[in-house]
Amino acid sequence: MTTLALFPTLIYTARLSGNGWPQFNRQLLRECKQLQIDDTAGQRWSRKNYPGGFTSYNSACRMHTLSPTFALLERKLNRHVSSYVKSLQLDLANRQLSMTDCWVNIMPQGVVHGLHLHPLSTISGTYYVQTPKGCSTIKLEDPRLDRFMAAPPRKADCDAENKPWYHVVAEAGKIVLFESWLRHEVAPNPVATERVSISFNYSWF
Repeated sequence: MTTLALFPTLIYTARLSGNGWPQFNRQLLRECKQLQIDDTAGQRWSRKNYPGGFTSYNSACRMHTLSPTFALLERKLNRHVSSYVKSLQLDLANRQLSMTDCWVNIMPQGVVHGLHLHPLSTISGTYYVQTPKGCSTIKLEDPRLDRFMAAPPRKADCDAENKPWYHVVAEAGKIVLFESWLRHEVAPNPVATERVSISFNYSWF
């Protein structure tokens, strides 16, 4: 008898390569905090759409084209995205998979990032710059969840691949990659120190 594991949802996690990532993160953090001060359009958008926090999602959303530090982050991420694409066995038809968007998220205590996906992208992800102890995880949702008709709950200690949701711990220096159709969210930050991350999209068209 054979039981097949079909239609997997592959999530990629890794540490940023090299021993210099803490110093690199300090530079990223300085630029993220300066952007929060300078980006008045982002401040206005965040007050309405990201209450209590700051995101440059709707303003400075191509930071890799504006800052040499963010451009260096892009180059560091490219190797990981390439590895992930190989794991997914994607046929890109000789087209270039490239970063299209890159933005800053700053989450003070109580700020939430609601359930969403990243339309019109291929690979999405986040890089953690500052993650105080006890800060929120990123919660990934089983994409089949709305089709679970008359399904009993899973055992509390079931394997990760059978869970309807999976939490990836946020750690400074960590990269998380996933396919852009995967819904995800971040619960309210429960700690006083800001949780700072950089989100990004890669597309092949």
